[in-house]
Parts: sequence; structure tokens; C-alpha cells
Amino acid sequence: MTNTLFVSSLALATSLAVLPAFGAPVVFSGSGADPAAITVVRDAFRVAIGGGTSVGANGSFGGVRREINWDGVPDAQSAPNTLNADFFNVNSPRGVVFSTPGSGGFQLSANSGAAAVEFGNINPTYPGIFQTFSPQRLFTALGSNVMDVNFFVAGTTVPGFTSAFGSVFTDVDVADTKIAFFSGANFLGQFSAPIANNGLSFLGVRFNAGERITRVRITSGNTALGPNVNDTQATDVVVMDDF
Repeated sequence: MTNTLFVSSLALATSLAVLPAFGAPVVFSGSGADPAAITVVRDAFRVAIGGGTSVGANGSFGGVRREINWDGVPDAQSAPNTLNADFFNVNSPRGVVFSTPGSGGFQLSANSGAAAVEFGNINPTYPGIFQTFSPQRLFTALGSNVMDVNFFVAGTTVPGFTSAFGSVFTDVDVADTKIAFFSGANFLGQFSAPIANNGLSFLGVRFNAGERITRVRITSGNTALGPNVNDTQATDVVVMDDF
């Protein structure tokens, strides 16, 4: 993609780290007990990226950033069902396609009123540790805690790029939650999300020296969700909210 992109997620309050400026990645990082705690850093990331938000359909986004929240996705593509990996390049084109080494694909948590929200369908303890930044859905890979986000010109199979990416995470207990950035085969750097036990964390990185991010790899916690996988300080299960 040849236009400015994308994502926001959590924001600040307890901690805000913005690393200096030109020619180096600019990191926006914050964590806290609730959505209000991270909104400031999320908004600072939005301002740094520039442009208005577009959540519209196809084609060129004209230099505006793109954001993904999961809340408008139909129930048919949320728990207990899986989400198509290309949903946000085909059904709602934002120029991203997901992949994972896990065997289960991807899942969005169910809306309130369903049998189990916040991945209670996977493990009944999870609604007690996960919270949302923008209600009501959360996002995870299944069978793995690792996933890739590959960028395309929105609504096409033409490879694209962005200059920035950020995500909200929920219940980061240890420093294993990370985003790695790539330009083709070139590694641009890896950054850790801040810790917020039972809270929310935001990590966003902007490259401002002409780098072209073609893929990011997200590592959420240190283990995949599962019916017998309970969250502890040693076994950290983490899921995502807004991109």
C-alpha cells in the first residue's frame, strides 16, 4: 500500500514511552487497569500517524489511517465459529490478511448475551482475566500464540506496505508479548508490549525514515489458549483487541 496506515489499540496512563524521533522507530507504549488508562497513548499514536480514520470499503484510502476493531464482524464469523483469515481484505477491505503456524485459524470472542464471552467457550476462566478496549469482541489465533499480519493494497492480492502498526493486548503478565516488523525478508526490529496483569496494554511503532513494513509478526503471551491452559505468571495467555 502506498498510503499511510493503520492501526490503533491501547493507550497510556500508567506508562508512556515515546522514543525519539527521526531515522529511528518511534515507539508508543502504555498500560493500565482499564481503557481510560491507555487512551492517551493510543491517541498520541493516531496523531503521529496522521490522517483521518477510514473504515470504509474498497480502494485507495487516500493517506488516511486504517483501524480494525472486531465489533462489527457478523456472529457467523465469531465464537464458536472461526474468522476468515482474509476477512479484512475481502469482506471489509483494510488491506490485511492473517496467517498463523497454528492449526486452528482465528477466532473472535462472542458478543455479550452469547453462551460464553471473552473466550469462555475455550476456557471458563478466561472471562475473569480478559477485558475489552472497545466492546465487545476480542481476537486470537487458535492453536498458536503467534500470528502474522500481511499487508496488501486493500481489496486486492497486490502486496502492500505501511509505515506504522499498533495493537491493544489484554492481560499481559510477562514480557513475552511482542510485535516484530519486517520489510520483505529484512527484519526491522521487535518491540515488547508493557505488562498489565488483568489490564490492557498498547504497543504501536511508527517508522519514519522511509521504511516499508510489509508484514508484522505478533507473539501474544507465551502459550496458546486452551481448555486446560489457565493463566499464571509462568503460563501467560494474552489476546488482542483493536488494531
